[in-house]
Amino acid sequence: MPHLAINGATPVRTIPFPTWPVYTEEDAQAVSDTILSGKWGNSKGDRVHTLEDQFAAFQQAKHGIAVTNGTTALNLALQSVGLTPGDEVIVPAYTFIATANTVLMSNAVPVFVDIDPDTYNINPDLVEQAITPRTRVIMPVHFAGLPADMERLKDIAQRHHLAIVEDAAQAHGAQWNGMGVGGIGDISGFSFQASKNLNAGEGGIILTDNDELAGIAGSLADCGRSDDGLWYGHYRLAGNHRMTEMQGALLLSQMTRLEEQCKRRHENGDYLTEQLSRIAGISPTIRPGQANRHARHLYVFRYKADAFGGTSKSKFVDALNAEGIPASPGYSLPLYKQPVFLEKNFGVYMQEALREIDFGALNLPETEKACADEAIWISQSVLLGEKEDMDDIVRAIAKIRERRQELARG
Repeated sequence: MPHLAINGATPVRTIPFPTWPVYTEEDAQAVSDTILSGKWGNSKGDRVHTLEDQFAAFQQAKHGIAVTNGTTALNLALQSVGLTPGDEVIVPAYTFIATANTVLMSNAVPVFVDIDPDTYNINPDLVEQAITPRTRVIMPVHFAGLPADMERLKDIAQRHHLAIVEDAAQAHGAQWNGMGVGGIGDISGFSFQASKNLNAGEGGIILTDNDELAGIAGSLADCGRSDDGLWYGHYRLAGNHRMTEMQGALLLSQMTRLEEQCKRRHENGDYLTEQLSRIAGISPTIRPGQANRHARHLYVFRYKADAFGGTSKSKFVDALNAEGIPASPGYSLPLYKQPVFLEKNFGVYMQEALREIDFGALNLPETEKACADEAIWISQSVLLGEKEDMDDIVRAIAKIRERRQELARG
């Protein structure tokens, strides 16, 4: 008689977890009011500018520049620090493709570095080893909402005269040593894409404490204009990357719940880590003491197949989903094994600039293990539940571990 749901038994959980996005009539009214105002572009209204101020303050940064999406935010942030063609930017290999794509889009060279297996963030020791005379920028990703080791990275950057561009796309509300991420490095980019902890379907924002960088980024986002210039005066080669007032209104409405949601995700994540750490073969990523708050865009743990009878990660994920726990195997490929890098499908100029780099020959062991064998994700919306909901996750994993031989045979 089977005991696991994947083999036909009763699952641990049959009711859904909290869904995403969370929305209310107030959100709809905020967008409706903006539409009825007739002020749809941010040059005419004040919603986007208010959002820029409020979100920057929430992350304890001085300046905010709202843009069309997170990729644009990172691309313009990189351009703002003055990259020149052929400059190198150090990036982690375990992250979303936009991190490396924005480097290429800036005519620079991404240099892939492995992750720390305990945090899945970029390994500072390996960052220092990767620096060459052509290195210009370190681009840490606050992966899953966990702040990277900004203390170590800032020390490295200062000693080698490098800029830090924070990829904070997943890190709304995250804090390192009491400071909101995004304003710790020189400049940063956040995403408001549909899955993010603060979202308007799409959108992004650049944050910085640096007045000069804020002026450059603002100009690059607005057709090369200058705050003290004519409306039809254009001072830089730039496009129109402005956010709409409807998005600004929706994000402002969503922000009224952000602090409460951040606290709940953080607390439920820490509780899950405490409970799951007791199950053999399950190792949640750790939250260093300096990471005062983990945004928990994802809850991430490492799976050890040996502790589950040799069952593959993919089959374990299937078993967990069958028990009513929505889980994902995460990224299946390191960035350097994505087709765009293997085929160098990024234009004639960058093909030539990267001609001697054999991306297919790269092998960063922790990133490889995370993709193929270990990393398992649970979505941020699940962490908006109650403690009892977290207990269901623990019960389901413990059940699979206890019945691992049945899983291995199935």
